[in-house]
Amino acid sequence: MTDGGRDSGADGIEEGKRLIRLGGDKGLSLADRLTEYFHRLTWRTPIHGMRLKGRHPLKLIAVPDDPFLGDPRRGHALLDGKLTLRGETRVIADLNLAKPDFSRAFGDYFHSFLWLRDLSTVATRGQATPIAEDLMRRWLAAHADTVSEPAWRADLWGRRILLWTAHAPLILSSTDLVYRSLVLNTLARGARHIDRGADKLPPGAPRVAALCGVVAAGLLIPGGDARRGSTESALAKALSVSVFEDGGSVARSPLAQLDIIMLLTSLKEVYAARRLVEQPAIAAVLARMVPALLGVCHGDRGLSSWQGGGPVSGETLDPIIAATGIRTRPLRQARDWGYQRLAAGAAVLIMDAAPPPIARLVEGGCASTLAFEFSDGPHRLVVNCGGARASVAQLPTALADGLRTTAAHSTLIVGDSNSTAIHADGTLGRGVAEVELARQESEASSRIEASHDGYAKRYGFLHRRQLVLSGDGRELRGEDMLLPASKKRKLAATAFAIRFHLGQGVSVSPTADGMAALLRLPGGVLWQFRCRGGTLAVEDSLWVDSEGRPQPTHQLVVSGESPAGGASVSWALKRAT
Repeated sequence: MTDGGRDSGADGIEEGKRLIRLGGDKGLSLADRLTEYFHRLTWRTPIHGMRLKGRHPLKLIAVPDDPFLGDPRRGHALLDGKLTLRGETRVIADLNLAKPDFSRAFGDYFHSFLWLRDLSTVATRGQATPIAEDLMRRWLAAHADTVSEPAWRADLWGRRILLWTAHAPLILSSTDLVYRSLVLNTLARGARHIDRGADKLPPGAPRVAALCGVVAAGLLIPGGDARRGSTESALAKALSVSVFEDGGSVARSPLAQLDIIMLLTSLKEVYAARRLVEQPAIAAVLARMVPALLGVCHGDRGLSSWQGGGPVSGETLDPIIAATGIRTRPLRQARDWGYQRLAAGAAVLIMDAAPPPIARLVEGGCASTLAFEFSDGPHRLVVNCGGARASVAQLPTALADGLRTTAAHSTLIVGDSNSTAIHADGTLGRGVAEVELARQESEASSRIEASHDGYAKRYGFLHRRQLVLSGDGRELRGEDMLLPASKKRKLAATAFAIRFHLGQGVSVSPTADGMAALLRLPGGVLWQFRCRGGTLAVEDSLWVDSEGRPQPTHQLVVSGESPAGGASVSWALKRAT
């Protein structure tokens, strides 16, 4: 099977392959722990503090390029005197940083100085500098002398160092030497602060962001070269516990995956500015992460919606991938990352075939095990609602929380409950612990069979799903089964529903017999859905788009009741034109 000549990876997973929910940190030997301890001591030496405090001139050795463009709409808003993010807007002149009233997402945007990228994308240096200096002075007045959260959070400091140095012409063009000195001294203090906080951050994008800042500061602040080996080693260690061997982020979030890729690519520009070869671990990790990210992209080249993320568009994604310098094909099989990909003809299927991430590795994790998305060329036919962590600020909290549930994903739901518990505080609890997985490929078809134990303790059933995509990509056949998890336990009849959330613009026409529906894609292509073993209904749904806005859509719902012996529902999607 091919996907425009881009797919790669081995074609078989042995029967009974188990994916088990594990933590992100790997066990360290005593020697490893001692090595890490002495590396931290090296970074914290008094000599280092003296160097940053003035034994070397406070200046930047080099100014790296920012390899990415920002958001033009946010940039134009800045030119109009406003900061805006996902529908939340603040007038710059009215900002009160002593008593902030904005959301956490907006605060992260402001404190990270990501807005510098947006501003520089649409403005000349003459237009951008007054705005950048004004916001910088406001931030320094509120936070330069006071170490407090969230402004001094280690991951935000890491991002801030990368952006301050890349956009230094906008924030250091002033002839006010007191202001310039304050900016550079604060940057140096932040670099020291990161070291004390980086290892306390969870593995994944937060820890990588902090340590990218540490490495960048060491390369760009005078006197930092002596510590290069230790800071690079700390980053390599962070990457080893943040990225699986198959290239996927331990948070199992495509947005977190994209975030780490952008952080490492930005750090590569720091090495380039110094005319140094980057640490080998950076190139090696990027070479694994890019194909894993492409593996969860549809035919429109955009990201599918998993673990609270939205569908980042292909127009946004393409230049980011190009900036990495990695030329590769999508990864079909990611055993640890957990996403399986089938591609044939114009069709692409992406399935979540692993347990959800553990709570401390991701905020807003979703109970999505065995859900799938399916597209035909540029059109998304079956999707997940998505967007729990990427929606606009105006989305009600209850609705945002609902986007994390199993029912918000295209999979089977037992007893109207989640396959993995979602606690009141937002963390994920018990549920799916193991996923059994088998995969087979041939010229005629590609098949994935997987099962999970998320409903075993509460209802006594395992959920097994089989998906078969034809060699020409024109037919997808599926079967969802509820199987008794134990012969000893007495089971009661249990209600179930299989949900197929439909993509934006897909119209539905159910047939008179209540067993089928005709689906028309925006381009006019027709697909027929037919099921057996349950009752078909069409219900309202929603899909969070690439701007974080909920769009009204429909969903197909196949419902029934499983007797004690289990149940089976077969269904098929067939291209009619």
